[in-house]
Amino acid sequence: MSIVLKNSKLVDGSNVDIKFGEGLIQEIGSDLSGDEVFDLKGNLVIPGLVDLHTHLREPGREDSETVATGSLAAVRGGYTAISPMANTTPVADTAGVVEQVFMLGKEAGLCDVFPIGAVTQGLEGLKLAELGAMNSSRANVRIFSDDGKCVFDPLLMRRALEYVKSFDGIIAQHAQEPRLTAGSQMNEGIISSQLGLTGWPAVAEEAIIARDILLAEHVDSRLHVCHLTTAGGVELVRAAKARGVKVTAEVTPHHLLLTDDLVVGYNPVYKVNPPLRTQKDMLALRAGLADGTIDIVATDHAPHPSEDKDCEWQAAAFGMLGLETALSVVVASMIETNLMSWADLVDRMSLAPARIAGYANQGIGIKVGQVANLVVIDASAKWTVDRNRMASKSKNTPFHDMKLPARVLKTYFQGKLVHEMATDGSAN
Repeated sequence: MSIVLKNSKLVDGSNVDIKFGEGLIQEIGSDLSGDEVFDLKGNLVIPGLVDLHTHLREPGREDSETVATGSLAAVRGGYTAISPMANTTPVADTAGVVEQVFMLGKEAGLCDVFPIGAVTQGLEGLKLAELGAMNSSRANVRIFSDDGKCVFDPLLMRRALEYVKSFDGIIAQHAQEPRLTAGSQMNEGIISSQLGLTGWPAVAEEAIIARDILLAEHVDSRLHVCHLTTAGGVELVRAAKARGVKVTAEVTPHHLLLTDDLVVGYNPVYKVNPPLRTQKDMLALRAGLADGTIDIVATDHAPHPSEDKDCEWQAAAFGMLGLETALSVVVASMIETNLMSWADLVDRMSLAPARIAGYANQGIGIKVGQVANLVVIDASAKWTVDRNRMASKSKNTPFHDMKLPARVLKTYFQGKLVHEMATDGSAN
């Protein structure tokens, strides 16, 4: 069975037919024929997106999300590869747990699921986890993170950076100095003082970023900064890259569009770690993503059941959904503001994350002979986010009722249609 996507618009502006079969792109040209032919009428086709930071909660919190429901949310958002973090129950700190998550992804069959392993046993920050065993397992883990917690011991962080050098691995750090953020509830500033909420200062993030850059430089190893949120952090990464340090960084969609003034209403949907920052920080993040200082966009998709979010602010869990809205939020914050092109978006959300992680068959682009991981997008569409129509088991999206640009119409994974938007705007 061969499929032809006629009148496909590519990010370089060209209009082509794309033919694929047996999981591979077979031809790119004009007037192509196949067993099934779909006229896209000039809709955009891009490579499948790749997310290096998501939370699927399985094993342990299947009431929030599962690998299957998270995978469905991913393909609805245009992702063909996702990397779930290790803060599950039990923690993904052994070969057995990461293999379990990897195989659950295979069973779902909607997209690639490449688990991230824990840096320390039980995320406790005391002893290194089984980094080598996780790397040599079927899951072939190459990225390790205690995300949700910071690897705050500098000696342990150094040892982790040294250990992963043997297989070109990466330590992805949740940059949060715990002694500066005890009991923190939101960004530290004028608004936190007005609301009487304990502040999370920018320096608590920047101090860890600076320390870890120095450690990575010292041992010549690969450091990845998770969910960068401050203007100062952008400058630290920019300066490190200029020195040749092996550091990469990510920003989340919500930190590109939302700011801490939204917390005024005490709505826990805006409670996230790291917190929403100021307008100045947001603009610095946008500039850093545009100029390549920040390498990628990562969703930090963090589902929670209603009882953990529909409560008073102090008791609510940190986290927001991201997989189904990420593309549109990046279009709104970066393309519609003329800071990036669609080609830039494809780099930051597909090519660069796959390149950083070394994921085979992902982030390659649209080329003959490559795996047909493709996303069809109506770039001119406007749609209203409805948390009740999302694939995720949880509903904690900060974008509910917001009108966003660009809509994913179809997602193909290894040449198989895994998502199609129905004419009424729902998903099949």
